[in-house]
Amino acid sequence: MGQDNAPTPDGVSSLLDTDLYKLTMQCAILKYFPDVYVTYGFTNRTPHMKLRRGAYKWLLQQLEKLGSLRVTAEERDFLKRKCPYLNDAYISFLETFQLKPAEQVEIKFTPTQDTGSDEDDGVVDYVIKGLWLDTILYEIPLLSLTSQAYFMFSDKDWDYESQEEKAYRKGSTLLENGCVFSEFGTRRRRDYHTQDIVMKGLTRAAEDAKKNGYKGALTGTSNVHFAMKYDVNAVGTVAHEWYMTIAAITNDYENANELALQYWLGCFGEGVLGIALTDTFGTPAFLDAFRKPIKTPVESASSQPLKSYAQTYTGVRQDSGDPSNFIKMVREFYDREGITDKKTVVFSDSLNIESCLEYKTLADEAGFTPSFGVGTFFTNDYINKSTGEKSKPLNIVIKISTANGRSAVKLSDNLGKNTGDSATVAEVKRRLGYIEQEGMQIDESNRWAQQK
Repeated sequence: MGQDNAPTPDGVSSLLDTDLYKLTMQCAILKYFPDVYVTYGFTNRTPHMKLRRGAYKWLLQQLEKLGSLRVTAEERDFLKRKCPYLNDAYISFLETFQLKPAEQVEIKFTPTQDTGSDEDDGVVDYVIKGLWLDTILYEIPLLSLTSQAYFMFSDKDWDYESQEEKAYRKGSTLLENGCVFSEFGTRRRRDYHTQDIVMKGLTRAAEDAKKNGYKGALTGTSNVHFAMKYDVNAVGTVAHEWYMTIAAITNDYENANELALQYWLGCFGEGVLGIALTDTFGTPAFLDAFRKPIKTPVESASSQPLKSYAQTYTGVRQDSGDPSNFIKMVREFYDREGITDKKTVVFSDSLNIESCLEYKTLADEAGFTPSFGVGTFFTNDYINKSTGEKSKPLNIVIKISTANGRSAVKLSDNLGKNTGDSATVAEVKRRLGYIEQEGMQIDESNRWAQQK
């Protein structure tokens, strides 16, 4: 069965077992928004895949464990060494930081038919509430734990056989074909052990690729704990949450993208964490802000015109919508702005080998440097042992719901990823002139079912 003799640790055993962009955002929140109160909500986009009461009980135990975790001195030293853009005030903040799940997280289980048995199927739901600064680190561990709980109690018809070799073959194929990529799979991993196995396979593939002279590269992992464990770079910049929350607390959706970019550069400066996320309120609205001159707290004494955000940022990340349309849109944007520097496009939306190779060709032809953040395809790619069919991953998300009492929304570049209160979504669409694009609808309940 899937979890028989599963190696420890069970669940999440480090606060750094999370994505880097959670730490970078927390660092910026500490500087600019330490008193903002938020709520987060949970959505299972695969609602037919239900958890059992036994999974719910296990999640209660794991949630309690999160409250006992602290960032160790060794982990802080790693952050200072490998993530120097995290300022001293933030590293000091981490010395005493702790989650308080008893106060900050509500979890409930609603059975489909209540027999009182641990085998009862039902719906697990979370509400997270508190200061943004204090609650931002719940999303990634709760998602990974929920995924693990499903595959411990509901779908147990799998094992770890050949997972390392599968990751090795995937990594080798990408590297041989010149792809630059990183591992992005924490949120929907089958469990900790799976991600550990995947990192073993990928790092081994990267070592062999160097010997073979392959042009591709494994740039690291989004997971800070595994970056430390495998001595690779922690990779990532910012999430939709940053834009969503700033928009909600200011209620200035017309300027929210620009404000988010401005605060980000104010915290970290130019030249680091320079990949911009474009699709929180639709990429066209983002590009309108991206072209503007950078605003600084003090007027520049130089007679030279200020650089734009687009000139300053290394590139952009594509996370929804049609990648070919996105490439065309941003190519036309950079050309129109007269920007000739070779920019990076990071692809991170439900990637597999075939999509990486396809998007690499398109990006190369358009004059970009492509990079890929590959997630679920690495860390939750299993088959049911009894049938040989795909063991489908859960598609689950945790998103900001409110900030300082206002609803937070995300429009995205495809309809299936839009989130938030429907009335606020409609209002923001009207205010921004957001136009639905043809072909944007994606069946989120079946996103990875056919990946090979």
